Amino acid sequence: MTRIINQVAVFGLGKVGELVADLLGESGFKIIGYDAAPRDGLDFPVEALDVSDPEGLRDALRGVDAVVSCLPFHLNIAVAEAAYDARVHYFDLTEDVPTTNRVIELATDAPAAAFAPQCGLAPGLIGIIGASIAKTFDEIRSIELKVGALPQNPTGLLGYAINWSPEGVVNEYLNDCEVLRQGHRQMVPAMTEKERVLIGGIELEAALTSGGLGTMCETYEGRVHRLDYKTLRYPGHFDQMHFLFDELNLREQRELVGRMLVDSKPPVNDDVVYVHAAVEGRKNGQPFRENHVRAYKPLVISGRTWRAISWTTAASAVSVIELVADGVLPATGFIKQEDITLEALFSTQAGRHFAEQGAI
Repeated sequence: MTRIINQVAVFGLGKVGELVADLLGESGFKIIGYDAAPRDGLDFPVEALDVSDPEGLRDALRGVDAVVSCLPFHLNIAVAEAAYDARVHYFDLTEDVPTTNRVIELATDAPAAAFAPQCGLAPGLIGIIGASIAKTFDEIRSIELKVGALPQNPTGLLGYAINWSPEGVVNEYLNDCEVLRQGHRQMVPAMTEKERVLIGGIELEAALTSGGLGTMCETYEGRVHRLDYKTLRYPGHFDQMHFLFDELNLREQRELVGRMLVDSKPPVNDDVVYVHAAVEGRKNGQPFRENHVRAYKPLVISGRTWRAISWTTAASAVSVIELVADGVLPATGFIKQEDITLEALFSTQAGRHFAEQGAI
């Protein structure tokens, strides 16, 4: 089969970006990496790039078929606009709603390329799982989606480690959350509607956080009574975050809070990613609830051990790129994560890791 994508530019070579490039290479793509501070020793060519330079950004996209942005969310719009101008396929990992809205605008007038933002873990994989389960129901009452990226061996009152972007974590805790209630879209405060969750005998708590649903509320409005996304944490975590933001009056100092969290809860290698999707409704005329629950741990890929949060995010993104390249997904326009089936994701070179890992 002839692929419509052969050469891919990867912007941002942090832990996730580097693994995205490695997985793309494993899947048969030609890779060129770009970073503000390129480093030696990688298995693919790397060049320096200043994303704030429009001309340099567009020069970097000449000769490639697609770009995947693994940059901080506030840099993605510039990359998406450059991809639009260069007529190359665009993928990113963002959970930021304004960024996605701009990508949707570009995609509606992009006859020569596919635009697929939100290809990470949440939004991304969790939406694919939830939507795939929902397709098996005759009538859907609720879709409940939860993800937690946590240390396997937590310490302290927060029970947490900053293995992901501190900026992203703070935004998820403070930005309002889009949900469906009684079938209608609503905005509700983050870190509310807490509930107790047990996964494999591990007690966790879940609360609403922003960004994890992507475009699902629009997709399912009027079809599902209740839809929401919650983040999983160890018990007591959200009480401590309320103390930090509200009693210490730090809601308006997001950058400071991010620095404090990194300093007090630095990254760990022994992490775990919990994925919990549940759909309730009717099958064959009978009430039914179906759960999809997994616990993903660090994984050895190409002889190197990768954190759970890194490989689950990277593998999800690369799976979507493979599906577009192979013609399984549309080659033009906006691609919603909920339009991707879990079966298709499992069939890809990168997606097979999800099928093989995660048993509770």
